[in-house]
Amino acid sequence: MPSVAEAVEKLRQLVATEPIKSLARAFDSAGFELALVGGPVRDAFLGREVHDLDFATSATPDQIEKLVSPLAQAVWDVGREFGTIACQIGEDTFEITTYRSDLYDGASRKPLVAFGSSLEADLERRDFTMNAMALTLPGLQLVDPFGGLEDLLAHTLRTPISPEVSFGDDPLRMMRAARFSSQLGAQIDQVTATAMADMAPRIGDISAERVRDELVKILSSDSPRAGLELLVESGIAEFVLPEFPALRLEADEHAHHKDVYQHTLTVVEQAIDEERRRYPGATPDVMLRMASLLHDIGKPATRRFESGAVTFYHHDVVGAKLAKKRLKALRFDNETISAVANLVELHLRFFGYADQAWSDSAVRRYVRDAGDQLARLHILVRADVTTRNQRKADRLSFAYDDLEARIAQLSEQEELDQMRPDLDGEEIMAILGIPPGREVGQAYRFLLELRLDEGELGTEEATKRLRAWWKDR
Repeated sequence: MPSVAEAVEKLRQLVATEPIKSLARAFDSAGFELALVGGPVRDAFLGREVHDLDFATSATPDQIEKLVSPLAQAVWDVGREFGTIACQIGEDTFEITTYRSDLYDGASRKPLVAFGSSLEADLERRDFTMNAMALTLPGLQLVDPFGGLEDLLAHTLRTPISPEVSFGDDPLRMMRAARFSSQLGAQIDQVTATAMADMAPRIGDISAERVRDELVKILSSDSPRAGLELLVESGIAEFVLPEFPALRLEADEHAHHKDVYQHTLTVVEQAIDEERRRYPGATPDVMLRMASLLHDIGKPATRRFESGAVTFYHHDVVGAKLAKKRLKALRFDNETISAVANLVELHLRFFGYADQAWSDSAVRRYVRDAGDQLARLHILVRADVTTRNQRKADRLSFAYDDLEARIAQLSEQEELDQMRPDLDGEEIMAILGIPPGREVGQAYRFLLELRLDEGELGTEEATKRLRAWWKDR
């Protein structure tokens, strides 16, 4: 982290360049205030690259548009009702927002926007003190009325005003606290933590889409565990992802099963580590991380005590259904829902291989069922091994090494990732003399099973088998 003086100098150099300098001059000449606010100021003090510059101003949206139009190649509304106008000047894009204060009326899931008249009042309505700092333009004065810099240096999350008021104005800020806990390694102060716990039900005032977006940002961070734990500890997870805190199963007195909740957090961490090892520098894989988070959510519903042991039979199938239902409720896209549910349902399949090596047909089915999620399944299965028994961990790791090697070998031999029967639908209809319909699909599936069991047959043998199957029907 740079020194305060270094960070301030970095900000001053940034805003002294074009086109920011021209923007500042235009607003100042017209008698309006303009300030760089929020994340860019915070990131400068953290030593991060500063992107996505956001400005606040005393000008109204109409006045903003009038001032930037002579300077910009394009001007458009990001949300005029929210006071935000965007513009492109050269290669740079800026968002400029009228001072405002957002309030929730308790009935709507969207904020009621009121425009403000001062920079300090605008900063007061922001989520946390570390985001409530600004640099005035062109005066280049740091404005920090709520001690944001001190909190940033102390890695503390605190609201500029009473957390009850702040969270009441926008309950989503409680989830942002979890996100910053993961992204910045910040600790929430006790007063704010207490308010989060007391007001957790208010997260229900927020639309599913906004909740989903914050959850994705938490999972996309370098260390999601801290944020996920804060969601559970505050009680917010009970309202946005109740299947996750439900994993805190009561351990039986003989400790016959491990802590599923802690196991899940470890699986998420190990999946991220494996993801980075395999794909260094790649964008965080939200589908993989979500599947890691949800892979055992079927356990509470399937837990049974039998002969002094705890079982979770079919928790993979139950978990897949629960995952699909939850992700739909959170308005995830169909591709993500399908991928995550498929990964949850398949995450146990491998453990049979560790006990006894599979036939080639079983390996082909594993690949077929995983489909385009095979690469993610490889990572999830490896991450799911959290045993402290090193011998067992090594045995499972070696077994999966062997399975991946066999998949690669079969793939080279048979183009396994594009598995098709030896005959297509048109050929089936011509050989059997039948029109399009259900019987063609049945024949196709019969040939696909042959392909999986025996490998490539060739057109002549496949035709012979097809005719025999059709006759025997």
